[in-house]
Amino acid sequence: MTPDAATPARFRDVSAKMAALARGKGLAALLIAAGPVWGGGPRRWVRALRRSPVKVLSPGQGPGATAAKPEPQRRGRESTGPGRAPEPETRASPGAWGEAGLRYERALPGDRRLSKVMTVVKSRTLRDKQGKILLEGRRLIADALRAGAVPQTVFFSRLEYIKELPVDKLKGASLIKVKFDDIEEWSDLVTPQGIMGIFARPDHVKMKYPETQLQHSLPLLLICDNLRDPGNLGTILRSAAGAGCSKVLLTKGCVDAWEPKVLRAGMGAHFQVPIISNLEWEAVPNYLPSNARVHVADNCGLHAQAQRSGKASDQGWVCDRRFQKHRKYEEVEETEPAGSWLPELEVQGYDTAWTDAPAAVVIGGETHGVSLESLQLAESTGGKRLLIPVVPGVDSLNSAMAASILLFEGRRQLRLLQEERACAWGAGVPQQVSPGLG
Repeated sequence: MTPDAATPARFRDVSAKMAALARGKGLAALLIAAGPVWGGGPRRWVRALRRSPVKVLSPGQGPGATAAKPEPQRRGRESTGPGRAPEPETRASPGAWGEAGLRYERALPGDRRLSKVMTVVKSRTLRDKQGKILLEGRRLIADALRAGAVPQTVFFSRLEYIKELPVDKLKGASLIKVKFDDIEEWSDLVTPQGIMGIFARPDHVKMKYPETQLQHSLPLLLICDNLRDPGNLGTILRSAAGAGCSKVLLTKGCVDAWEPKVLRAGMGAHFQVPIISNLEWEAVPNYLPSNARVHVADNCGLHAQAQRSGKASDQGWVCDRRFQKHRKYEEVEETEPAGSWLPELEVQGYDTAWTDAPAAVVIGGETHGVSLESLQLAESTGGKRLLIPVVPGVDSLNSAMAASILLFEGRRQLRLLQEERACAWGAGVPQQVSPGLG
């Protein structure tokens, strides 16, 4: 046996270790070769040498793939990696309004759009200058949209309020979701409904009034003269729509028909009957039928009683003393009877027939009453003073109550007239049929 064969295997490995070190293979080769010296086999130390810091890879990135350089983050947006799905945008839940292509935005803290627009619509000067009106509540906004009013901005606190509206009419409007506290701060209602709409001031020529209202329209008009109480005007407009008036005229000096308080009292009447505002008395005949008669609601019509009592009406309905200022500096002959300069109008009870021709009723305010111009217009058209009698000692009726009585009395008379004409038509006598009473 040769000396090499007699050398134990352990010593041969040590010799191989020294030879590898001499060839410059480094410490790694030395440890691999010297593995059996410490025991445990070479595989254990190979695993130890192969360990390296763990590299975190994104999902879907293989061990051989090159990590993409992350894009710089933008302020307010979260950057997305190549294996990360983008965050879904905040959108409203699907529904009819979503199918119509509508979008809304959320008001951020410090957003003053609501306060700015409310400052405008709360002032009549700014409201008229910019042509804006404020509608509050789902029903009122829905009535306005169906009538063809143009929405500009709608503020709401819950998405359900928008879904209840005719969404096809909201295209082009800005929809802004705000906190309910913000709406409550600007609302005039005791219980705010959580939605407000800013609309362009409606034009009666471009409005589309309900078909049922047009079918029941009567040859009956209402002229408001010096009405300055918002609640009264809103109630009068509601009665005019209910009685079937074909038109409502407001002269200068009346409260703005599109003021929020008038809109609330009107309960949607603004979008059921045409309203023409801010008229001079010279222009009023242009909006009346050619053969119309103008009648004046007047509880001071009995001139003799007014003179004997020595006082004007406590509610301001037209009385002779009301017009003394027009003749303050005029020379009046001593023989001229008091009050003879007033237009001569026949006085009759409100329940006596006065609707044989298209009729217009003038309602005056409770403070200033009807104007001299209204009496002159009534005289020129052959109209009368319509007296609503009350028990002596009782205050006269307010404007809204008087208007309601006269308008529905006019509707009753027109219905009777229609029945008489129908009977005459059945007897073979041709008669003109009035619309709205069929």
